Amino acid sequence: MCMIYDAPQIHFHMNTASTPKELVTGLTDFGPGRSKLFPNSADKYLKVHSLGRTEADVTEGSGGIWERLHYDWSDPNCVVLTTTDSKFWSGLSGHIYTFARQPNGTTDVDLVVVRDGKNLKGWVLGFLLRTIGKSVLGRAFENPVKAIEARSGKFQSHELKPLRIPELSLAPIQCACTVTSGAQRRSR
Repeated sequence: MCMIYDAPQIHFHMNTASTPKELVTGLTDFGPGRSKLFPNSADKYLKVHSLGRTEADVTEGSGGIWERLHYDWSDPNCVVLTTTDSKFWSGLSGHIYTFARQPNGTTDVDLVVVRDGKNLKGWVLGFLLRTIGKSVLGRAFENPVKAIEARSGKFQSHELKPLRIPELSLAPIQCACTVTSGAQRRSR
């Protein structure tokens, strides 16, 4: 079980015609052209430090904002991105994508974004993202999901639904996937 404590969280929800496998494949495609799916992952910043069967160590970013992330997709219904280094974000930052297949063949996608600043610029940027920048993050979530859906030839009408959870909730979030801490990864 993964848990993220004491960091401001932003929650998004969306339904897609894509399967969890297609979503995991799209989220973990670190090849050339990644910026077509993820505009905030400019090709000039993209560096894959290591790539395994169910995890990767990747630096990505754009516009002077970068972060090094540990990707874990060992659970086929969950992709966890944990910040290991960044210009602005602390190690409490990251993203958790959770997928739930629905009886009608669609998939519910839930995203929790945690942005905890490690310096003054990070704190200010985190505050702006949680307030006026939430729509920007919403598009950054919605557009790749639509693009992954289009790759597979599946199309669906979309409505992005922010979850009705207090924006600055400090309660821990939990998902069913297992994640190791940076210290545990380094000790292997």
